[in-house]
Amino acid sequence: MRTLAILPVKSFTAAKQRLAEALGTGSRVALAQAMLVDVLASARRAPGLDGIAVVTSDRVAESAAAGSRGGVLLLREEGQSGHSAAALLGIRRALADDYDRVLLIPGDTPLVQAAELAALLAGATGVVVVPDRHGTGTNALVLSPPDAIEPSFGPGSLERHVAAAEAAGVPCRVEEVPGLGLDVDTPDDLAALSAELDLSHGAAPATRGALRQLDRAGAQPLRLPHVSR
Repeated sequence: MRTLAILPVKSFTAAKQRLAEALGTGSRVALAQAMLVDVLASARRAPGLDGIAVVTSDRVAESAAAGSRGGVLLLREEGQSGHSAAALLGIRRALADDYDRVLLIPGDTPLVQAAELAALLAGATGVVVVPDRHGTGTNALVLSPPDAIEPSFGPGSLERHVAAAEAAGVPCRVEEVPGLGLDVDTPDDLAALSAELDLSHGAAPATRGALRQLDRAGAQPLRLPHVSR
């Protein structure tokens, strides 16, 4: 089953506005870029993925994706149309290229591991919804076929995705994936990420390095937990 991973990526300069109290614009851009690099690295190593597409209107994000090894397909988004619309752009490309299945994942879940993605994809049919750590949002979707349902991200999206699958008569299950549970949008998320990195040696090397640099530069007034080397 040919599977395309799709990463909708917001403009780095506009990303993570809820982190503004903790990080300046330049620091937020550096962190967003590092997280994308780590997610792409895990996706490239994941068995069961036949291609990776990044949907973005941001030139820095394009450069980060183009600079990653493994040949990432860049899909140019016109303007900032939102996560769901960007995902649909990727889905349309997957259908045009005869992919049987898509994996929609965010670029700000740097803890995700290749083995987790492989396990998620193993035998996945219909709709698989991966919740965020709060259990209400959606941090990843597996859709087989790619247009099984129309993605509808945002607050309360887990319930919407399950309802959409039921309405379409498509098999659906909710599956927790630890590395996909933590996306970084708020200072609390950032503190949780730093704490996880302190316990997970070797995980998310680019993000770990970015946080270390920000810490040395005094860019983190939240006094985040120490990030291990």
